[in-house]
Amino acid sequence: MDKKIIFTGFSDEAGRDIDTQIRATLKLGWNSIEARNIDGINIHNLPEEKFEEVCSRLENAGINVYCFGSEVANWAKDPLSEDDFQRSIEELKRALARMSLLGTKYIRAMSFRRFSSHDEITPEIEKTVFTKVGYLVKMCEDAGAVFLHENCMNYGGMSYIHTLKLLENIDSEAFRLVFDTGNPVITYDYSKKKPYPMQDPFEFYLNVREFIEHIHIKDPVFLGPGNSESVFPDARYHFPGEGDGKVPEIVESLLASGFKGAFSIEPHMKIVRHNKTGEKNTSSAEAEEANYIEYGNRLMNIVEKYQILPETGNP
Repeated sequence: MDKKIIFTGFSDEAGRDIDTQIRATLKLGWNSIEARNIDGINIHNLPEEKFEEVCSRLENAGINVYCFGSEVANWAKDPLSEDDFQRSIEELKRALARMSLLGTKYIRAMSFRRFSSHDEITPEIEKTVFTKVGYLVKMCEDAGAVFLHENCMNYGGMSYIHTLKLLENIDSEAFRLVFDTGNPVITYDYSKKKPYPMQDPFEFYLNVREFIEHIHIKDPVFLGPGNSESVFPDARYHFPGEGDGKVPEIVESLLASGFKGAFSIEPHMKIVRHNKTGEKNTSSAEAEEANYIEYGNRLMNIVEKYQILPETGNP
C-alpha cells in the first residue's frame, strides 16, 4: 500500500537550541518539527528578533513547523480564572500570527486544568470551559487554523467522555484532536466512580478515533500519583512499544483506518520540558539528542512493521 506517512516530533526533546533541533530532525530524514520550546521559551513567546532567527534557520535547513506545541489553555491554567483566559487569548494571537508566517495549520492546545474529582465539576463550570475553549477555537477558525485538543492533564483529558463532551459542545471544523498515547496511562478515569481506575489508552483512542487528526507518541509506565508539587504523576518513560501506551496497537489501527495526520514523537525519556519547576534533565545534551534520534527510528520501524512504506514530508 502506497501511503505518505508524516513524521515529526517535539524537537526540544532533542535539545534546547534550534540548531540541535534541526540537526536531529535531519538525521532522522524528516523535514518538519512540532515546535514547542526554543532555548527554554515557547515559540509563541519568543522575542521577535529570536523568532525571526529561528524562521531563517528553519528555512535554510528546509524544515517546516507542522504544529505549534502551545501553552494555550494548558494544564497550568484555571478555567475559572479570567487572567488565565486572557493570557491564553494573547498567546493564541501571537501564535496565529506566527503560524501564518510559517505556513503552519495546526496548534496543539488544551481545555484548562483538570479537576481532582469529577464531583467538583458543576454544570456552570462545564459551561465556562466550553465557552472559553469555544472562543479560542473560533479564533483559530477565523484565522484558517485548526485547534488540536490534547488529552493531557486538562478537562478533556479526564476521560474520553469529557473529550466527547467538548466535541459535542464546540461545533467547529477547526476543533479536532491530537491523541497522546501516553497520557491515559498516567491518568485516572474520572468518568467512573471512586476509587477511580486508570484510563485504558486503546479504549480512549477507539472512542475518539474519528476526530483524531494528529498523534503524539509517548509510552510510559505508571509508578504512582506523585506529590503535590506537580500535576504530573510518577512515571517511567520507555521507547515506543515498551511501555503501557498500546503504541503498536494504536499505530496499526490508525494506519488501517486511513489516518492522514502526523506521528509526532515526545520521548520524555531524557528531558521533560513542561515541569512546573522548570526543565527536568536526566542526562547530557549529547544523550538527549541521541535518544530522540533512536526514538524516532524505533517509531518508524513500528510503522514499517505494519507494511506501510514511510515517506517523510508533508502532503
